Amino acid sequence: MLRDLELKHYMVKNPVTIGSTASLFEAMHLILVNKISGLCVVDTDGRLAGVLSELDCLRGVLAAVYNDSGVGIVADVMTSENLSVVHADASIADVAEQMMNEQKRRRPVIDSEGKLVGQITIRQILRAVKEFNLEPDATEAD
Repeated sequence: MLRDLELKHYMVKNPVTIGSTASLFEAMHLILVNKISGLCVVDTDGRLAGVLSELDCLRGVLAAVYNDSGVGIVADVMTSENLSVVHADASIADVAEQMMNEQKRRRPVIDSEGKLVGQITIRQILRAVKEFNLEPDATEAD
């Protein structure tokens, strides 16, 4: 059904980002005010440096409580190794299958230089499936 749809038509083109040296509290604030489940972490050139999820934030807060220390920075708890990324011309069906197999809710979308150009989430994939069969609905939030 979705074999020919390219990811670039459904990805979030301007995902919420943060730098690795930002405080964990700043990251939590961005997650809460934007009503999202995670952030892409980028360097000063816009290259993907990692990802930060709600669970990463919670892990950082709990570690601070247990260690009786201050809550640190994004770099302390973000995932930066073995990142699952995709390119904008990828097949949305292939990406959906990978996300299911790896039980990941989102994938950063990068260009050939490693710069972040978007993000695809389960929500966008569900929207693609629905819109393939029905007209778009403006009441469905991103």
